[in-house]
Amino acid sequence: MKLLNPKMQHKFSEALAAVLPIVAIVLVLSFSFAPITPSVLLSFLFGAVMVMVGMMFFTLGAEMSMTPMGEKVGSRMTQSKKVWLIVVLSFVLGVIITVSEPDLQVLAQLVPSIPNTMLILAVAVGVGMFLVVAIVRMLLNIPLRTLLVVFYIISFGLLFLVVPDFRAIAFDSGGVTTGPMTVPFIMALGVGIAAIRDDKNAADDSFGLVALCSIGPILAVLVLGLIFHPSKSNVQPIVDLQLNDTVDLWNMFSHEIPHYMKEIAISLLPIIVFFGLFQVFSLKLRKKTLGKIVIGLVYTYIGLVLFLTGANVGFMPAGTYLGNVLASSAYRYLLIPIGALIGFFIVKAEPAVYVLNHQVEEITDGAISAKAMGISLSVGVAVSVALAMIRVLTGISILWFLIPGYAIALGLSYVVPKIFTAIAFDSGGVASGPMTATFLLPLAQGACVAVGGNLASDAFGVVAMVAMTPLITIQIMGVIHVIKNRKQERVSLVSGELDWAIIEL
Repeated sequence: MKLLNPKMQHKFSEALAAVLPIVAIVLVLSFSFAPITPSVLLSFLFGAVMVMVGMMFFTLGAEMSMTPMGEKVGSRMTQSKKVWLIVVLSFVLGVIITVSEPDLQVLAQLVPSIPNTMLILAVAVGVGMFLVVAIVRMLLNIPLRTLLVVFYIISFGLLFLVVPDFRAIAFDSGGVTTGPMTVPFIMALGVGIAAIRDDKNAADDSFGLVALCSIGPILAVLVLGLIFHPSKSNVQPIVDLQLNDTVDLWNMFSHEIPHYMKEIAISLLPIIVFFGLFQVFSLKLRKKTLGKIVIGLVYTYIGLVLFLTGANVGFMPAGTYLGNVLASSAYRYLLIPIGALIGFFIVKAEPAVYVLNHQVEEITDGAISAKAMGISLSVGVAVSVALAMIRVLTGISILWFLIPGYAIALGLSYVVPKIFTAIAFDSGGVASGPMTATFLLPLAQGACVAVGGNLASDAFGVVAMVAMTPLITIQIMGVIHVIKNRKQERVSLVSGELDWAIIEL
């Protein structure tokens, strides 16, 4: 255990750096423009502590368990060279890890008129099908941008056939479903599959699985919207907290912890069973390696329970209350810069973002650093939240943002190197995780109630916006990379010509 202490300290310092800016922003607002009740503030601060400790355990656990599990399963699946087996296992794995995603349960409660079980199964099947598409793409070396263009054209075509209240929720589903449980495993699966390829594009193709899997839920929800034809939303804003003392505060959190313990246990169980069967019949890992994975799974479990309890119980009420108070005041348009500032920092607190950033740095041998990824994602999310707040305050249709946004993103894919496109579209699904759903979405909901807007069409869409803007910012980083390389090539060419000239003289 002593060997893990330095790692835990490092993980906790990263969690502090991610969460403390959000705490500081909320505290400044609560004592100035947006006074909030002591109950809400106290629950937020208590939740922030749980989120930080949860992040520490989750990031360490994901490194020790989810990542090696995904890599080993992906590598062994493709070594069989049996296409039918790869397709079947990929589909089953996609369904299992999607049903395991805690955020999907939240989404099911929010979508109007569709039975929860039907929605969960439809989304899970959608992710399973697109995981098959993603893996077949890797094996056959099909260009990612071609598939992205085709499937997003289909998605936008269906978007015009469903009622307006359903559009934002459908695109929100794509971001919400690829959360902390799904992303580490899927990304590691891609690395494992790419590892058996010996061509120069293998590393580039290890990304893109999350990008395609994010489309599955969008299409699934849109198809269900066509079948059920929901006429109105049953979405309700989150109710304000009223606590009498600190004992009430503790009772509130302690009452919810068993619920999340059960939820995360049920979520992890299918993945553990799937990996266990692989271990017994195929992998046969050494006891030492297996023991490390088991310890990592325990850390992952503890981390997710603490993180989701803190985020859902502590952050949600604070987000709703802040949004409501700010939008009700004379300073309502401060929501736009404040939303951008919160968005800039809150993406750093997304558990799966840490996994993505460090995996990108590792796969690219430092050519794309975790720091550069972090800045690009933060800028993208800041812009997206600002645009989302403009939508809430003005009621502008989300189509005015999604259509040009995705057109720009897909257009950039023909300009930048393939790896930037794959990483960018992966980032969209990764950035829109539980922190977005539990703080930014309630912030938009609270503001929407204050201005008398439509919750389903105006407040929803925050997750969709957060999932969209990184597609552009990461690829702009790719454009800068291309320009720098061309400049270096020109300098090298001129330098070489001068050297030849000197030699000739």
